[in-house]
Amino acid sequence: MHPLLFEVGRFPVYTYGVLLATAYLTGLWLAVRRARERGLNGDRVMDLGIWIIASALIGAKLLLLVVDFPYYSQNPGELLGVFRSGGVFYGGLIAAVAVAFWYMRRAKLPLWPTTDAFAPGIALGHVVGRLGCVMAGCCYGRPTSVPWALTFTSQLAADNVGTPLGVPLHPTQLYEAGAELIILALLLATERKGHGYPGRTFWLYMLMYAITRFIIEFYRGDPRGMVGMFSTSQFISLLLAPLAVYMLFRLARTKGTTAAPAGGAGRRLRHARGAGA
Repeated sequence: MHPLLFEVGRFPVYTYGVLLATAYLTGLWLAVRRARERGLNGDRVMDLGIWIIASALIGAKLLLLVVDFPYYSQNPGELLGVFRSGGVFYGGLIAAVAVAFWYMRRAKLPLWPTTDAFAPGIALGHVVGRLGCVMAGCCYGRPTSVPWALTFTSQLAADNVGTPLGVPLHPTQLYEAGAELIILALLLATERKGHGYPGRTFWLYMLMYAITRFIIEFYRGDPRGMVGMFSTSQFISLLLAPLAVYMLFRLARTKGTTAAPAGGAGRRLRHARGAGA
């Protein structure tokens, strides 16, 4: 764990902030590359990526405010920083999807082929972002005796995000990074097999992430807000997973009237209309 990367004079540069920026840029790079391979307008996709990054940052912070309102209502300045912690991923994902749908309609980008281009980029960016969580000490797990437990020792992490020190914890940050890496590999592998349809990659990502996040939440030890007996992220996962299953079945049934997006590089998109666009 190394929360503070270096200092420029009296200005601290946090490792989390650097890796968060790297996560967004890496994910955007992959998304734009995939979009161009599919014949989409590269400039509009880049603009879409910028909108997604901005809305994801805001959405993540807003959900963080909701789930930990007592703390941030007393410390509003802490909510504005991105170098120590970036917020709740689901908040960023929901906001980014909503803004992306609005922008794609405005820019006349085909809905499901565009989201398919972005989905693996989201997974890749999340892998990098969770490594930033390890460095910051946030999103930590419950105490455990498993041999792969992480024991944090940085007082700066304890002061910034409340990381327990000297206690072996489940490395939930690495659990999620590993899960996202597996999801990324599965998304790319299923595309290479072909027989796809517009929207499959996007909704398959949503389904797999909802399942893995629901499970990983059982091992989290940081305060995250609760909805009944479930954490906020588990509750969202319970809503998202059946929605994703429904959309996968619905889009599969309409694939006969929808041009399938390219599963490999260089295949051009003729036209695509997604159900529910």
